[in-house]
Amino acid sequence: MRLSTRGEYGVKAMIDLALHYGEGPIALKSVAERQFISEHYLEQLIASLRKAGLVTSVRGAQGGYELARPPGEITVGDVVRVLEGPIAPVECVDESQEFSNCTHSESCVTRIVWKRLRDSITQVLDSTTLADLSAEARKMQAREAPPMYYI
Repeated sequence: MRLSTRGEYGVKAMIDLALHYGEGPIALKSVAERQFISEHYLEQLIASLRKAGLVTSVRGAQGGYELARPPGEITVGDVVRVLEGPIAPVECVDESQEFSNCTHSESCVTRIVWKRLRDSITQVLDSTTLADLSAEARKMQAREAPPMYYI
């Protein structure tokens, strides 16, 4: 299972917004530059995230985007589901579907593996918040910062 750039870039953009949470609306151009994402592509991703209620927008010269809820209340799973769809390695274990198209799903031994994989991925994505990743990003930035020398 592989995420597309929609999921990858969407999570990066949301972490960027989480890092600036509480500072007011952030211009999409700033996010695009910091995350090395095409601004045009980012507009498409943010539109989906806004429609899903994960971000809000403010119009005008000082406008931009911000998280709709605190970073600790938004999981990576929330973002991935909006941008990528259901988290399932194969169709027969897709929780969003009421029934499977496979007539052998109840007697299929490989389905056990696909369910375990789905559950493991879901557990990681749903237990990781934007606040968790923001904290990790801050730690990484602190390690990369050159030492300050005072005279």
